[in-house]
Amino acid sequence: MKARYLSRILRLVAAGILAQTLYFKFTGHPDSVALFTRLGCEPEGRILVGIGESVTVLLLLVPQTVPFGALLGTGLMAGALMSHLTRLGFRDDMLSLALMALVVLLCCLCLLYLHREQYRWLLPHARRQ
Repeated sequence: MKARYLSRILRLVAAGILAQTLYFKFTGHPDSVALFTRLGCEPEGRILVGIGESVTVLLLLVPQTVPFGALLGTGLMAGALMSHLTRLGFRDDMLSLALMALVVLLCCLCLLYLHREQYRWLLPHARRQ
C-alpha cells in the first residue's frame, strides 16, 4: 500500500520536472538553444531530447508503463548528467539543471526498483522471490 503511494509521488515528481522543461525545448527558448549549441547538437538534439522526455512523461503517468518510462528517464537523465560532467559544468543556471536531472534520475531508479515485478518477465533467468 505504501509502495503504491510512494510510486505515485515519485512518478509525479519526475514527470513534473520533465514536463516543465518541454516548453523551453519545443519553443526554441534562447537558454535551451544556447545549451544545446554548447553541446554541438542544436537543433536536432534539442528536439530529440524533447521528444524523448515527452514520451517519458507519458509512460510515467500510465501505471502499466511505469517501468518503461523509468528506464527511458534513467537513460535520458544519465546522459544529461554526463553532459554536465563533460561539457556544461555546474555553474550558475547549470547547477539547477543538473540538480533537477539528478532528482529525476533518483526518482526513476526508485521506480525501477518499486515496479520490478512488472518487468521481471523480461529477465528469463531472474529468480522469483
